[in-house]
Amino acid sequence: MRRTARTAPSRGRRTARLLTAAAVCAGALATLTAVPAQAHRLPHWEVKETGAPDARFRGLAAVSRHTAWVAGSGGTVLRTTDGGETWRDVSPPGDEGLEFRDIEAFDARRAVALSIGEGEASRVYRTDDGGATWTESFRNTDPRAFYDCLTFFDHRHGLAMSDPVDGRFRILSTGDGGRSWTVLPSAGMPAAQDGEAGFAASGQCLVASGPKDVWLATGGAARARVLHSADRGLTWTAFDAPVPAGDPARGVFALAFRDRVHGLAVGGDYRTGQSSPSAAARTTDGGRTWRPAGTPPPAYRSGVAWLPHSRGAALAVGPTGTDLTTDGGRTWRTVGTGSYDTVDCTPDLACWASGERGRVARLER
Repeated sequence: MRRTARTAPSRGRRTARLLTAAAVCAGALATLTAVPAQAHRLPHWEVKETGAPDARFRGLAAVSRHTAWVAGSGGTVLRTTDGGETWRDVSPPGDEGLEFRDIEAFDARRAVALSIGEGEASRVYRTDDGGATWTESFRNTDPRAFYDCLTFFDHRHGLAMSDPVDGRFRILSTGDGGRSWTVLPSAGMPAAQDGEAGFAASGQCLVASGPKDVWLATGGAARARVLHSADRGLTWTAFDAPVPAGDPARGVFALAFRDRVHGLAVGGDYRTGQSSPSAAARTTDGGRTWRPAGTPPPAYRSGVAWLPHSRGAALAVGPTGTDLTTDGGRTWRTVGTGSYDTVDCTPDLACWASGERGRVARLER
């Protein structure tokens, strides 16, 4: 979910500020492809030392330029409030065996984290004091369920999704900010394909935009699909996505919507050395139709995020690099080779990325 500013300036000042921010952001990212002679002035990923080299951070919640949360392997959750200069280990105690794959933060004190796995390994935790204490608000007791991602519409309403149970994706709902959860009825969920599932690779297989719209990314089956709900998960419609499919390792891994109609999908084949042609797509009608990128990223990508206050700029990340689009996903160009699993941007023009070996970075100029 996206955070909003505490105070709102007048409409004229706010519009001017957003226009200026958009121009600065787009200009800065465009220079990522400038000539090497200007390299010392280029925006770049600046790695922030986390002190957790054994963790892989597939969960990322960027709150602002100063505040971010990451969640990953070994039950590890970290938080920074000084732009990544220092990180505090705020991991839930006694849960070193958990695999955290998603985290959603409302601010520097309130966050909800999801651990993944079969049966009771799938859990949800919430903190209201910056991670000093955590409350386990959900523990899966169905051995057939495997939760992958969660998302929030606002500070109260959110969803989590599980791989299919009895032939349909299972949806978990909260109306109190993640303090309690209820499994939604499955009647409004289309039947899953044989082998279809979500990918818990970046915390972006379930994303929301606005008060009621939410999208779910799938793979592992004959066709990669994106499912859409306009009523907070009660009813869903499935649409095919033109990304690699037909194998358990292929599909849509991440989604990003900048509003209820403009969206991006990235994915491919996550296996090292396997090609991933046409592993990016875009929609301009809320996910009803998806068009393949004319020039896609050159390899599998697991995370994607729109640039703040931009109508066309976005970043995609994966184990082999970072790609930039400035035309709404029609074309992508590689702008970095570092390994990252997920990416998130904030309204105050900050973009963060995280991944293997404890890597967390912020886009710097």
